[in-house]
Amino acid sequence: MKIAIVCDWLVTYAGAEHFLSELLACFPQADLFAVVDFLSPHDRAHLQNKSATTTFIQSLPFAKKLYRYYLPLMPLAIEQLDVSSYDLTISSSHAVAKGVITGPDQLHIGYVHSPMRYAWDLQHQYLKETGLHKGLKGFIAKRFLHKLRIWDLRTANGVDHFVANSQFIAKRIWKTHRRKADVIYPAVDLKVFTPYDKKEDYYLIASRMVPYKKMDLIVESFALMPDKKLIVIGSGPDFKKVKSKATKNISILGFKNTEKLIYYLQRAKALLFAAEEDFGLVPLEAQACGTPVIAYGKGGALETVRGLSQAKPTGVFFLEQSTSAICQAVTEFEKNQDLLTVENCVKNANKFSSQHFRKTFKKYVKDRMKDFKDNKLACIQD
Repeated sequence: MKIAIVCDWLVTYAGAEHFLSELLACFPQADLFAVVDFLSPHDRAHLQNKSATTTFIQSLPFAKKLYRYYLPLMPLAIEQLDVSSYDLTISSSHAVAKGVITGPDQLHIGYVHSPMRYAWDLQHQYLKETGLHKGLKGFIAKRFLHKLRIWDLRTANGVDHFVANSQFIAKRIWKTHRRKADVIYPAVDLKVFTPYDKKEDYYLIASRMVPYKKMDLIVESFALMPDKKLIVIGSGPDFKKVKSKATKNISILGFKNTEKLIYYLQRAKALLFAAEEDFGLVPLEAQACGTPVIAYGKGGALETVRGLSQAKPTGVFFLEQSTSAICQAVTEFEKNQDLLTVENCVKNANKFSSQHFRKTFKKYVKDRMKDFKDNKLACIQD
């Protein structure tokens, strides 16, 4: 059986790329496709050193750094990828990958990390944060997003089966596409993220510095708590904004490799997580390191973190994205710190192992292929 795996883009090794490595562990014979592929040799090693077949955007000026600016061309680009010779196409999509064209004799399973947030329910937030909510540029952006929603909805018809990374995203898929999605949780690498029980006196945030992650909000909150130390790991468009709000008790470390990230995760009192995330791999990585999580109580975090109201809790939730709510959650965490044990965190993370994901996803694909072949046979016999 020939298998094609289609993803949005390959630029750095982060959560979506880790998921891709799990897919390739399930189907090592699969060929890889992407809008662009600029992975470093070190990062490519996680993907069995496979290079992706790419689109014309790969050759456009400054595409390596400015690939996101070519978003208006990506629907056209993804449709030019030729997967017509493959029996099974698996798309791993948070943008355009599910729009790859397949035929009636091919099975397309679409694993969705999220429908495009900036085109759907978070459109207004993104436009305001990028200064595109008014004026001529705002009109052009809104017009483009309108067209993008139409394309996104149309291409949903080309997916035979949707799989979501959380119940939260399954609801979002139903809201945007009116399609039911099965839920198979992504995996955390428990061989790499290992527990450590000697905690130091600091809190941690680690993420890409983009607006919806709300890293600046966490920094603002700790600026109001000068007696508490915060370490910030990450880089991205909001780096200067985040750094400008840091006070003496806050250390901005920038990007750190996986080895350094694990070091800080293992020793932190708790990880702060303020995003309304689709799934949220970092909170699970923290728990695998034996570190509890203080998280915004919405989105995927509700499915990966056990709050104080649950047995064997692994974290504390705050119910609004505000400095007062975060400060209150930190206070609540310190009052209940003895309940949030390393053992609880590790046991919870173990439910999201690579072994479990691979076994579940391979069985899912096998069952869908059997149904697909049985239906084809039935049509021929009729």
